[in-house]
Amino acid sequence: MDFLTDLTDIRTIQWLACAASCMLAFILMIIKIPHTEYAKRLNTAKVTIAVSFLVCGFMMAFSLYKYPSVWGYETFSSITMLITASFSTMAISYSMINILDEKAVTGNTFVINAFLLAASSFALIEAFLGENNRLHFIIALTAALLLFVSQSIYYIVKFDKAYRKSLKILSAYYDEDEDHKIRWLRFCYIIAMLTDIFLLVYMLLPNGFMKVYIAWYILFILYFSANFISFLGSHKMVLDAFAHRTLSGQDLFPPKTQKLKEQEPAIDRKQRETEFRTISRNIKQWVADKKYREYDKTREEIAEEMGTTKEMLQLFFNIKIKQDFRNWRTELRINDAKRMLLEDRQASTNLIGEMCGFSDRSNFHTQFVKLVGCSPKKWRETEGKPDSAS
Repeated sequence: MDFLTDLTDIRTIQWLACAASCMLAFILMIIKIPHTEYAKRLNTAKVTIAVSFLVCGFMMAFSLYKYPSVWGYETFSSITMLITASFSTMAISYSMINILDEKAVTGNTFVINAFLLAASSFALIEAFLGENNRLHFIIALTAALLLFVSQSIYYIVKFDKAYRKSLKILSAYYDEDEDHKIRWLRFCYIIAMLTDIFLLVYMLLPNGFMKVYIAWYILFILYFSANFISFLGSHKMVLDAFAHRTLSGQDLFPPKTQKLKEQEPAIDRKQRETEFRTISRNIKQWVADKKYREYDKTREEIAEEMGTTKEMLQLFFNIKIKQDFRNWRTELRINDAKRMLLEDRQASTNLIGEMCGFSDRSNFHTQFVKLVGCSPKKWRETEGKPDSAS
């Protein structure tokens, strides 16, 4: 095993990739997730990703095992890496999409895709290790690349649709800008797709570049696994929203006719005005207690704090305030932040944003610029008079 002493040797990098894949698979498998309805999809994703890492480790080991009897080892490594990247990307894609929307890609579809990939991979390896029939190898490689590209496009479209739907679900359930809770999914998915593209590029480059790609792949699976494991510890809030319809039987996006009926409960005008007076009084106390600084709350929880229902609260804001509740609360938070930025010079802008109810730094900056017209930093530097600054 002298090649282990040379970190620039492709076989050394493959051994490292094999070890990293198996280690990550083992870590994922031993992590326990509560066996609850809302965590079922997360557990499926965890197992699928762990199995994909084991397959990747197997392919690396297979490539190393076959080395003594294989001509053109760099080309053979490219083929096994194509199979490895294809399977891991498909498994990661399915897992992330399934977390966001279990109906976007069914388990049967995933099994069919996995079978096609396995058949294509077997044919490609057999063509390469066969009687050196160049035509058969080119046909098998072309078929494998077409399947690789088509599956990548399919999962990209499905992920984009599921991600957009998930943003709406989070918004509807929490009445908060919570897209940062699942932003890592999109970022990791972009990296996964770039990893696919890099592989196609590397296969066209001269020998010697594949070890660079394998090193990149190791970094990718380490980065993805770290984010995924972190998500396992903070998944409940996100999956509560995604599982809301299943657990409660309520639709977050009812038909428009149903939505209109919900917005205006069946009560007479006099009773409604009585409800409105109660809500108005409770809102004043809610603001005085600075409850608007709290985040990660559902619409039902906020309405309950104000002594009403979410439908009546929405109706109150539509008729009396003539403004959406979220925008109204955001203005309260920004006004609070404007005051604190000038009063407390020692506190950082990020800390003030968090204290005022913004759990995400970029969201605080975006909302501040949108409502005030300048950044929090400029507001502080100009003593709250950004227009007079030269």
